[in-house]
Amino acid sequence: MPVRVRDAEVCAAFYPVRADAARAVLAYSGLDVVEALPGKAVCALLFVDYRDGDLGAYHEFGMAFLVRRPGVTGSQQGLADLRQAGLFVHWLPVDQEFTLEAGRALWGFPKELADIDLRLRSPYKRCVLRKDGRLVLDLLIRPGVPAPGLTAMAPPDVYTHRDGVTRHLPWSVRVRGARARPGGALIRLGNHPIAKELSELGLPRRAMFTATISHAELVFGEAHAI
Repeated sequence: MPVRVRDAEVCAAFYPVRADAARAVLAYSGLDVVEALPGKAVCALLFVDYRDGDLGAYHEFGMAFLVRRPGVTGSQQGLADLRQAGLFVHWLPVDQEFTLEAGRALWGFPKELADIDLRLRSPYKRCVLRKDGRLVLDLLIRPGVPAPGLTAMAPPDVYTHRDGVTRHLPWSVRVRGARARPGGALIRLGNHPIAKELSELGLPRRAMFTATISHAELVFGEAHAI
């Protein structure tokens, strides 16, 4: 420790979903979602090309939710409070064995092996995700305008859960080439159980907003049980 990533490209889409359904999905963690709007939680779908880092080069997909930090009361509601929210990682498929084992053992990440086809060299950023030979989703993101504000924002607290233990993961990030926009994503769900879970969350056709980062440097510290 710490584990360093020297170069990664990140693309993310944030969707409003049913808060009651999201709470049911995350009940195992002991954490609660933040309601960005009445009855609406936020589900983040992101894909990452890790080009250079201590765990090697690999592709990753993440399904996460914005949650209240432990100890924060129910008064934290609304769009203005999203900057104070944490990020709970619910599912994190990768395409390499070493990062799978390291992520599980070091931080309790819910990593699984999957086929992650990233297409990042065109103006559109695309991820085609398959697990056990079944399509989970096909997500296309159109980068927006330069967003220097993303570069200055403090990263959210990250939480994981594995083997009955919820953990807090300290980390930091430096960003270049950030872009953002309202909407900006097209998604097609497949027939995998995770696709069904996303559908049951009420995932809409239109994202709240999307963000892309052409170069990110990340540092991960030691996780602690909460």
